Amino acid sequence: MYKKVLSLVHAAVIAALYVVLTFVANSLGLASYAIQVRFSEALTILPYFTPAAIPGLFIGCLLSNILTGCMPLDVLFGSLATLLGALGTYYLCGRAKPSAQTGNRKGWLAPLPPILANTLIVPFVLAYVYRFEGSIPYFMITVALGEIISCGILGILLLKTLQKYRRQIFS
Repeated sequence: MYKKVLSLVHAAVIAALYVVLTFVANSLGLASYAIQVRFSEALTILPYFTPAAIPGLFIGCLLSNILTGCMPLDVLFGSLATLLGALGTYYLCGRAKPSAQTGNRKGWLAPLPPILANTLIVPFVLAYVYRFEGSIPYFMITVALGEIISCGILGILLLKTLQKYRRQIFS
């Protein structure tokens, strides 16, 4: 029972953090240019630490997209991209049990699934839902750059920081 409650709390906190960080990026104008940097996307490395991050990220992205006024298809496909990225991170490197001495050496792979999922899905949303001018390859490049900054750089910094407190936070 305790583990289920703790997992639910972790998911809820992650969802809330995702929403808050999305609003911070929006208020700074970082989520509305060609290269979008959502601070909340750094959280997509969290399935490395806990499977509770998977529903937390999905619900957080869903709520963020609704609350920031995204089109319904963007809410759906953007949230699914985050869900696929979270599942990919969990199955790629979150399920491996780290040893006391070495930790999980696959941590550097954690940002790759969300970067790939968003790079493959979001450009079509930009082109067909919002009808932005530009080509799919152009949108793939700009989305990938934003995701590399958000998930790759900020996500790895977050992962390295949380790694020190893994047992206290995610036990």
